[in-house]
Amino acid sequence: MNKSTVLVIDDEAPIQKLLQIVLESHDFKVIQAMNGQEGLTLAASHLPDVILLDLGLPDMSGQEVLEQLKDWYTKSIIMLSVQNSESDIVQALDKGATDYLAKPFRTGELIARIRSAIRRNASDQKTAQWTFKNLKIDLTARVVWKKESILKLTQTEFNLLVFLAKNEGRVLTHQQLLKEIWGVGSQMETQYLRVFVGTLRKKIEDNPNTPIHLITENGVGYRFQA
Repeated sequence: MNKSTVLVIDDEAPIQKLLQIVLESHDFKVIQAMNGQEGLTLAASHLPDVILLDLGLPDMSGQEVLEQLKDWYTKSIIMLSVQNSESDIVQALDKGATDYLAKPFRTGELIARIRSAIRRNASDQKTAQWTFKNLKIDLTARVVWKKESILKLTQTEFNLLVFLAKNEGRVLTHQQLLKEIWGVGSQMETQYLRVFVGTLRKKIEDNPNTPIHLITENGVGYRFQA
């Protein structure tokens, strides 16, 4: 079985060494770049399954690397950075990053995020039914089951759940969700989105106050977990 390839673009040698040890111990093939231009070259020549991209690079910013990658690279990009401000995170996600982790990060969480990204790469979005633990979504019939019961969802709730679920494991910003579900003119209506997320949680979660599927990323958006 072929190993999944992870490209690490980061100019900090200790971080590169740590990531190489951790990733190889979990059976990933690791490619390393110490600056943005080298990272772009390796991404084009190796087409990795996941890219770990630092925001602070010596020759160009991670945001600039992301801008160039998004034109052709279609797989997952996870941002790594000590810059944990909401504006940096939102900007990166809106430019095409699929996830982010702030340094210092827990290696177990990083591995889980990478595996989730690879599952998302491989998933067939045309599949008629998706199953997530106690939830099942039938795209053709537009029906959602929780355990053995059919949930009564409005059209908007269903569309919101499907968009979140097909991006399982990916952080979606408020603006991305509002644009997708309600259109361009609604991108500032974050309170409107919170109301729908709240009602959706009451229907799909066993305990809406401690959700296992619809996770809040404070100040950024939401993530759907299988």
